[in-house]
Amino acid sequence: MSSPAPTRILLGILFMLTAGLLFPVMGGFAKLLGQDYSSLQISWARAFGHILFLSALFMPRMGLSLFRTRRPGLQLFRSAMLFTSNLNFFYAISFIPLAKAAAISLAAPLIVALLAWPMLGERTTRGRVIALLIGFLGVLVVIRPGTALFHWASIFVLISATAYGLYQILTRRIAGIDPPETSALYSAFVGGFGMFLVLPFVWIAPASLLDVGLFCGVAVLGALGHYCVARAFGYAPANVLSPFQYFQLLGSVAVGWLLFSEFPDAMTWVGAAIIVGAGLYIGWSQARRR
Repeated sequence: MSSPAPTRILLGILFMLTAGLLFPVMGGFAKLLGQDYSSLQISWARAFGHILFLSALFMPRMGLSLFRTRRPGLQLFRSAMLFTSNLNFFYAISFIPLAKAAAISLAAPLIVALLAWPMLGERTTRGRVIALLIGFLGVLVVIRPGTALFHWASIFVLISATAYGLYQILTRRIAGIDPPETSALYSAFVGGFGMFLVLPFVWIAPASLLDVGLFCGVAVLGALGHYCVARAFGYAPANVLSPFQYFQLLGSVAVGWLLFSEFPDAMTWVGAAIIVGAGLYIGWSQARRR
């Protein structure tokens, strides 16, 4: 298989950085909503609004072909992973600061690197395996299990990161099969339609126009972000793109500070630096091999 052209790789990186700007704002909106609404309702609104927004955006150009997929099973499993990731993340940020959750979420690119060999055939090396172990050590520094600073909600962020890593691997696998518009749409199907089974038990009517706007914002920002992710993986390999997710940490710190007066403590920064360093090494070594 030939390597992607440098211009295409740069386009992939640009799309990933754009997603890194959109997702922290979405997380901030979700945390605001989590003060009054169930994470199940927020997750449904994100997914169902995602479907409505992308359908309105792409159907005038693509028609019903927008819904045509050559791998429906893979698309639905991928959608289930994204829903699992969103649900766990939205639940966790009701209890822990947004920036701390974002730092733990940095484990997702490490999971992508770990699974890229068996699932995508992107071979690894002993150096990258060592970097993975160091990266996961950084996650432990952020979480600090066994100390008074440990919060049980951190476990839900780890589950979210694992599911999101799988989602990215599956996005890469589907990138050459279905158009990115179709993949972006299908990424919300499980959450958007499956949640109708439980929504009547958790539904609370939005209390204000501001809350309606926040629900819509979560949906639109999530839809655009995952469209950018789908486009990015159509241009560049998973191991090259994954480290650029770390850009989300800075956005999450800014959103957490502006909306909630939260700022990471020193050990969170240390742990995040370890994770980022490990991820950047993995991306650099992969790019050098190419």
